[in-house]
Amino acid sequence: MGGVAYPGRNSINIIPMEFQPLKYIYIPSDTPDAYTLLLLHGTGGNENDLLPIAGNFGDDFNILSLRGNITEHGMPRFFKRLGMGVFDEQDLSFRTDEMVSFIKETAEEKGFNSNKIIALGYSNGANIAGAALLKYPGFLAGALLFRPMQPFKELVVSANGRQTPVFFSSGKFDATVQPKDTQNYVKLLQASGYNVAFQDMEAGHNLIKEDIELAVSWYAENFR
Repeated sequence: MGGVAYPGRNSINIIPMEFQPLKYIYIPSDTPDAYTLLLLHGTGGNENDLLPIAGNFGDDFNILSLRGNITEHGMPRFFKRLGMGVFDEQDLSFRTDEMVSFIKETAEEKGFNSNKIIALGYSNGANIAGAALLKYPGFLAGALLFRPMQPFKELVVSANGRQTPVFFSSGKFDATVQPKDTQNYVKLLQASGYNVAFQDMEAGHNLIKEDIELAVSWYAENFR
C-alpha cells in the first residue's frame, strides 16, 4: 500500500498501518465443535506463558495462544502504552482490530468455531481482551480477566444483549490500579450487558492459587 504524499518542498510519506499476523500456538481438541480458549499473556510474556494455567481447565477445548506484536524494551506486549497505567488508546484500538481479524482468519484456517471463543488474559493480555469485549460485544463467548484495567476511558459501547459471562479477578494490594477504577470498570462491563463475576483477591498483581481455583469453578459453571 502506498504512502500519502503531502504537497510542498519537504513532502512526508505517511505509511498507513496494516494488520500483521501474530505468533501463536494452536492445540486442537478431540471434542467436536469445542470451545477455544484464547490465551493472552502479560507484559514480557509470550505464547507459552499461560499454557500451564490452561491445563487446570481440562482438555475439552482448543487452545489458541497469542504473542503480542508490540515490544517495550524487548518485552512483548499487545499494545503500546504512554506510561505506567496510561494506555496509547489509538494503538490499543488498532491492535484490538488486528487481533480480532487475525483470530477470525485463524479460525477459518484451523477449522474452529469463531463463535465459541473464551479469552483468558493476564494483565496486558486481560486489557486487550477487555478491549475486545467493548469494541466487539458479540465476538467472545466469555472472558477470564486476571488483574485487568479499563482499556478505554471514552468509548461508545454497543450493548451486549447476550449477558456474556466474564470472570474478573483483581488484587486488593495491586499497586498498578486504584480500587475505584476497578469498580468503575466492573460497572461499565455490567452496564454494557456482561454478566460479571467479580473477585477481589487478597493479593497484589501476581496471581495466586485462589485465582485459578475460582476461575476453574466459574468455567465449569458456565461452559460445561
